[in-house]
Amino acid sequence: MARRGSSGRWLDRQAKDVYVRRSKQDNYRARSAYKLKDLNSKYKIIRRGSKVVELGAAPGGWSQVVSEVIGKQGCLIALDVLECDPLNSVQFIRGDCSSHAVREQLLEKLGGARVDVVLSDMAPNISGIALKDEAASIHLAEVAADFCGDYLKRDGTLVLKLFDYPDTIEFIKNLKTLFSEVIRTKPTASRAESREFYVVARGFVI
Repeated sequence: MARRGSSGRWLDRQAKDVYVRRSKQDNYRARSAYKLKDLNSKYKIIRRGSKVVELGAAPGGWSQVVSEVIGKQGCLIALDVLECDPLNSVQFIRGDCSSHAVREQLLEKLGGARVDVVLSDMAPNISGIALKDEAASIHLAEVAADFCGDYLKRDGTLVLKLFDYPDTIEFIKNLKTLFSEVIRTKPTASRAESREFYVVARGFVI
């Protein structure tokens, strides 16, 4: 009998995953929606009327959760290098969040205002080469932290995905110089075997 490849194992895991099943039942685009729901339940990151920018938004699971919370009084602008199917009340910009052209579009949509929350679920394509994957992960985290300097208001909140690598400790140490409180947490929907975790950084110091 032929051995099943990684794609077969992935399909088996998806079929057994309770959050995959729930996402279909609840009409969320991705199981990751439950990570943000868990984080928001614990830390009250997003509120009705919040102004939010989301980095790495596709396929839109987090955007759906944000939209539910902020209501019509709020504002969500979602960015990604990948295309994302439209969502009501979500303004989407396709492109690299570090590029000048994308930042110009964002400034125009915000009218020069800063936002309450920056969300980043950005993650690199995993190569399986530890040093390469670590460098890519830290780079995206640094992009998100740098982004806050231009767009996050004083005392605002950053939520970002990280992976458990040696250099991650140093990144979190540096992040503590930018925020008054930095919390490391792992949502229930994050798979136990994954290196993935999240940081909730509150009290941005401009």
